Amino acid sequence: MDKIYSHHSSSSSDSDDDKKAKHAAAVKTKVEDKPSVQDSVKSKIFRLFGREKPVHKVLGGGKPADVLLWRNKKISASVLGGATVLWVFFELLEYHLITLVCHLLILSLAVFFLWSYASTFINKSPPQIPKVQIPEKTVLELASALRIEINKGFYVLRDIASGRDLKTFLGVIAVLWILSVVGKWFNFLTLFYIIFVLLHTLPVIYEKYDDQIDAFGEKAWIEIKKQYAVFDAKVLSKIPKGPVKEKKKD
Repeated sequence: MDKIYSHHSSSSSDSDDDKKAKHAAAVKTKVEDKPSVQDSVKSKIFRLFGREKPVHKVLGGGKPADVLLWRNKKISASVLGGATVLWVFFELLEYHLITLVCHLLILSLAVFFLWSYASTFINKSPPQIPKVQIPEKTVLELASALRIEINKGFYVLRDIASGRDLKTFLGVIAVLWILSVVGKWFNFLTLFYIIFVLLHTLPVIYEKYDDQIDAFGEKAWIEIKKQYAVFDAKVLSKIPKGPVKEKKKD
């Protein structure tokens, strides 16, 4: 009887352990399933420009993104400060680029020449002037990348001018008109400096307050879509469209 009782108790304890293990596994799977639900909820949240990646990856990652997002405050401040100094030189002090380059070359050549000439009298080694060479591979890669981007621009302009997409055409016309108006207010250098400053301020602000900015952007986007629907119903839908040519199938 003792053997039978011990066998029965051991089998019941094993069954209890199996039930506990199954229950723990079920709870674990539920816990593991929660992040996927959260991820699906996050993916449905409105993001500006349809962003699905972090801001750092959207900006290309690497050192340029680190500079724009102020990962290293000293480097970012130095870049922004250098651009500000150049803008002050050319815009406020009305310095010219050729004049500045010539003065810098005169100063550097005079310093190195006097240093090299005086080293023979004071028995010191002359300055080690580094050899600067531009690799041919770098120039070819840059030219190839520039050619590809220019061809893409020509293709986009050709596609817009072909009359296939009225929305894109109106959007491009609006952007060009805004740029023409802004161009009357600032010269090219000031406009370039403003864009440079915005690139060093807006991404880091958006990364810090992305939830609030995305919520405001969603409301603005909904309102823009409503206004565009009204404009489409009253104006665009009444514009006669030409016949659309069907693409030939191979």
